[in-house]
Amino acid sequence: MKSARHAKILEIIRKHNVETQEELMERLQGEGYPVTQATVSRDIRELNLVKVAFGNGRQKYAGRDEDQEELSRKYVRVFRDGFRSMDMAQNILVIKTVPGMAMAVAAALDTMECHEIVGSIAGDDTIMCAIRTVEETAALMKRLRRIIEPPEDAGSVKRE
Repeated sequence: MKSARHAKILEIIRKHNVETQEELMERLQGEGYPVTQATVSRDIRELNLVKVAFGNGRQKYAGRDEDQEELSRKYVRVFRDGFRSMDMAQNILVIKTVPGMAMAVAAALDTMECHEIVGSIAGDDTIMCAIRTVEETAALMKRLRRIIEPPEDAGSVKRE
C-alpha cells in the first residue's frame, strides 16, 4: 500500500502544482487513499520531496530527481573548476584544490554519490577523504579522473 501511495504522490506532483501538504492530502484522498496529514508529512520526508519555485514567488513539491540532472552538472562543474590534483596514501584520498575551493569541492563530492567515501575533511585547498579500502580508493580515483578529463576528441590538456 505504501509503495502504491508513494507512486501516486509522485504522479500527482508531476501533474499538478501541489503547494501544501493539505492539498496533497486532499488529492490523495480524492484518488482513494485514506491518509492523514501525519502520513503525508512522513511520505514527503521518505520520498525526499523538495519545494521548488514555479512562478510569482509560489512553491510546489517536486522530486529531487527532477532537478538532479541540473544539480549534477553544477556539482561536476564545481569539482572540475576547483580540482588541482589527487593522490592516495593507502585508503586515504588527498585532493588538492584551487585555494579557497576545498569546501566547495568536498560538498560537490558529497552529492556525487561516492559511496566509497566514509568521511571527508576540507581545509582551504586540501581535502582528505577516508575510503573503505585501498581498492576502492583506486577505483574512486579512476572514476574522478573520468569526470575531470575531457573526452579525447575535445583536444584539451589533461590535469593531475
